[in-house]
Parts: sequence; structure tokens; C-alpha cells
Amino acid sequence: MWGKGIDFFIDDIFLKDMFPPEKADMFFEALYGGAESGAFDISLRYLGLDSGQNILQFEFLLIERPGHCMACSLTRGLPQVFNRHPVVDVAGIIEKIEKCLLPEWGVREWSFGRTKVISSRENSIAFNVYLKKKV
Repeated sequence: MWGKGIDFFIDDIFLKDMFPPEKADMFFEALYGGAESGAFDISLRYLGLDSGQNILQFEFLLIERPGHCMACSLTRGLPQVFNRHPVVDVAGIIEKIEKCLLPEWGVREWSFGRTKVISSRENSIAFNVYLKKKV
């Protein structure tokens, strides 16, 4: 109708406006508590239009930062994320554990260990609950 495709507005300026380069640092700030821990830059890339399905196809491109390990970063900070994330709800887990303990026992503290690679498809994060005997 206007002689332009549905995706006429998508260019580098649009993509940088949708996901500016500084968002990678903001992501790592929220994830790790500091942008310096970020192992990769994130950008939005347009792949094209699937006109049969009317789908604009994008991807988030992750590019490893010099001197960092992207694969390590993808799991290294997860214990801290788990510790803070409201969906994981560590406090709720601890509360449930305490309700199941014998009356003379309580939880002293808890901690997360490092992410451990089990295989290319599995990782584990140690979660330790330290008990105390009530006086």
C-alpha cells in the first residue's frame, strides 16, 4: 500500500534504540551486582520477516568480551541470582525446612556454593543449610 515492507522501520538505529549497548551493563548489574562481571555484550539483531507467518524475527546476539569467559559467566553468577531471586524464595525454603525439623533444632544459616558443571547439559549449585541445636 505504501510501497514499503512491513519491516521498513527496522534499521541499525531502531535496533540500538530498542536495546542500547548500555543495557548489557544494566543486565549484569542486576544479575551480578556489578557490570564489570559481565562476560559478554548483548545486542539485538534483526534476521528478517517471515511474511507467510507475519513474524519479525530477531535474536539477541551475545559477544564475548575480551578477557572474559562467556561460558563461565552463564553459570558463575547463578548462585547469587538464586539467593536473591523472589521466584526461588530461599527464605520460604528455609521456613519450610525449619517447620519440618525436630523442635530442638533450627536453621543457623544457609549458603550457596559454586556452580558445578556435571555435563554439557547439566549444572548444579550447592545449597547448604546449617543447623543449630536450640538451648
